[in-house]
Amino acid sequence: MSQPRSEIDYGILIRRSLFFLTLVSLTLCNLFLLFRGLTSPHAMDQAQIAREMARGNGASTQFIRPADYYLAAKAAKDDAVPFEGFKDTYHAPLNPWITSIVFKLVGADNPDAYPMGPAEGIFPLDRVVATLSTIFFLLAIGVNYVLIARIFDPKIAGACAVILLFSSVLWGFALSGLPQMLMLLLFSTALLFVYLAIEKHHEGKSALLHALLAGLFFSLLALTHWVAIWIALGYLLFAAIVFRPRGVVGASLFGILLLAGIFVIVRNLQITGEPFGAAFITRANGLGMGAEMKDMRELGPYVPDYNFKGLIQRVFQLVLAQFGQIVPLLAGILVAPFFFLSLLHPFKSPNIGMLRWALLSMWLLAVLGLAFFGISDEPLDPNQIHLLFAPLMTAYGVALVSILWTRLDFVGYIPMLRNAHLFAICIICAAPLLLKLPRAVKIGMQHNENPFYANWPPYYAPALHDSQEGMRAWVDKDEIVVSDQPWAVAWYADRMSVWLPSSVEDFRALEDAAEENDTPFAGILISPVSHGEHTVRETVQLYDDFAPLVLNSAVIEVTQPRSILIHDKASHLKTLTADYPHLEPLLNPQIIFYSADPVR
Repeated sequence: MSQPRSEIDYGILIRRSLFFLTLVSLTLCNLFLLFRGLTSPHAMDQAQIAREMARGNGASTQFIRPADYYLAAKAAKDDAVPFEGFKDTYHAPLNPWITSIVFKLVGADNPDAYPMGPAEGIFPLDRVVATLSTIFFLLAIGVNYVLIARIFDPKIAGACAVILLFSSVLWGFALSGLPQMLMLLLFSTALLFVYLAIEKHHEGKSALLHALLAGLFFSLLALTHWVAIWIALGYLLFAAIVFRPRGVVGASLFGILLLAGIFVIVRNLQITGEPFGAAFITRANGLGMGAEMKDMRELGPYVPDYNFKGLIQRVFQLVLAQFGQIVPLLAGILVAPFFFLSLLHPFKSPNIGMLRWALLSMWLLAVLGLAFFGISDEPLDPNQIHLLFAPLMTAYGVALVSILWTRLDFVGYIPMLRNAHLFAICIICAAPLLLKLPRAVKIGMQHNENPFYANWPPYYAPALHDSQEGMRAWVDKDEIVVSDQPWAVAWYADRMSVWLPSSVEDFRALEDAAEENDTPFAGILISPVSHGEHTVRETVQLYDDFAPLVLNSAVIEVTQPRSILIHDKASHLKTLTADYPHLEPLLNPQIIFYSADPVR
């Protein structure tokens, strides 16, 4: 009997080789030519928490928010809660925990393991964080390819993989160090199990196992970002209605979600007296119209400044605002919103039809959650969870376009046009990245060794990390820096830092508590975070008593060479000026350290 001859599909082999080559090239290009350091305060904050975990200090933080300290002091019934080893209750724990494992493996727990050279502008550990996030991104593309190929076909899956790979928004989040790429991987894996459960359901078999596995990944998703709890609730609602036995599935999924969060809730109650810790103040970004920054810097009870009488109207406005920004929110992928049109199409496969309703229920709950907790139009908003839905919504959009394309008469007569729509969609979606990539690469090659090529302003890592002429050299390990960029001080300088309060009264209260714990304030660091990102009016509103200190940098710059100071002219800052009289420029006049003692 003749053996069947194995045939190699060279077309598929060439396409996959080209995709892999492009993937590797884009990855190396982004991590080494285009990467300019971490850009997000939340990313730096989670990174320094991960480093503390790698050192065996648990989920502790060197970035202390006054509001968080107030909650801890109130719960402990003691105004002298230690600043050293301060427990974080703001961030979800999973991303810092995974990052801490990587830090331990690369030796980042050693304070002197990754020094910066005099000509470097990018902190080496920034690239470690970005590399980990990029790995999650690439794994998420692979999971989505498997999922979409199973739902539709390999052609649509391949087109979606190309679209995701060339998404400038997704690459932005991958390089930011934010947990969104880990979330994308967890969410995509959860959807894979949701689809398997749907398949079992329509085959008349038990879907319980796959439904619970999906619930497990949704619980991990919620432990990566608290806002993702709303997505998990959307899935719970869908599964409890569709999968049988309904009561068992619903109760089991709720139990998994509760079990995942119970330890965090108990810990938060012990530390702050609040089940959600300091994270509950983040709702000020939504209903409080973006007031979280100001609220977190107040040493006192959190009092919401929104009117509950207009709650429904405010939520409705925030929901509509998300609909109005749907394309940017879905990673800028133009074909992704076509998912909503696909809801009107009667797909032949009941599995495909049911999955879209599962996706819709999760998305609607996510929209509602973000109406409470807020999402801005910033390109790297830490609450951006819409992009998690982008891959599968893109798949539905591509599938709908494919169906409509094949119904055109001329497509049937010209075989070469059968897949032309896929090429067109890929080119259109990839255009934003492809158009700006050559210029970005050229700039990266020219300025990669320039320290100011990094994210300046407002961050200049050498000024904080330098162990001879920077913040690490000027401040002892048991001293505290009060700053307008405490996340950067904690991450780059590896020093404890308190967020600059709004009032001198709060400053003095925190200063007294620090003295009682033998961790005195070393000084006040002012950077472009405060004086370079807002108008004068906004600066006065945000920094209140400390506005003259913040505006000093601008006044010094415009009055050079005389370098006039204004903070010592404010009567309410007279005593504080006397306590911190030494003006030490880290990057004059943009970054200034007002020190209690001479540092040179």
